[in-house]
Amino acid sequence: MTYISTNNLAKELNISRDELHERLRELKFLNSMNKLTRTGIKHGAEYKKFKGHEYISWKNKDEIIKLLNKKKSFLNRIVDAVIDKPKPKASTKRTSNPKNQNIDPRKNYKNPEHRTDDGHYVRSKSEAIIDNWFYNKGIVHAYEKRLPIEENLLSDFYLPTGRVYIEFWGYENKPEYLKRKKVKQQLYKKYNFNLIELNDKEVQNLDDILPRMLLKFGIKTF
Repeated sequence: MTYISTNNLAKELNISRDELHERLRELKFLNSMNKLTRTGIKHGAEYKKFKGHEYISWKNKDEIIKLLNKKKSFLNRIVDAVIDKPKPKASTKRTSNPKNQNIDPRKNYKNPEHRTDDGHYVRSKSEAIIDNWFYNKGIVHAYEKRLPIEENLLSDFYLPTGRVYIEFWGYENKPEYLKRKKVKQQLYKKYNFNLIELNDKEVQNLDDILPRMLLKFGIKTF
């Protein structure tokens, strides 16, 4: 039986540890805190110790690599969804069914024009500050992540570690914006998603505000 540690598994697949954890969570081998689940243990995972440090080791190296190769990283899935697949034409038919409503009509917005340190293009200076903060802290993140629900909803940011969605509310004085904000908040609550909400004042003080918010979901920035 061939064992392999999680670190060596990431090297074998030529991906980062964060991407590996994302795939393992999707397979239900790890929970949101990156701890082993019963499913992971059934597939040959176990805790081992080396010089006082605990790590996860996997039996059947070839089997686990085969399973993980079937799972694309969240970044590749976003590229597939946004670039490779044609976008469906928006329906002009009005409906009262909230599942068909375009909660995030970003096609009507100007294209993202603010380039961040990691190469993302975002729609506002405040979003650029948030994106750069994640990048400089080494926190893997996605911009404008579509939520896995029937309703058409994009989050501002998504953190695969902890499965946390980030919403920045920047137009509090616009009635239509506030209406969409309320609908989005209701959907986050309905599906019990992890959500962090930020306003303009908090964005200007991220070093004091965001670490405490992230810690609630098990994400450490130190």
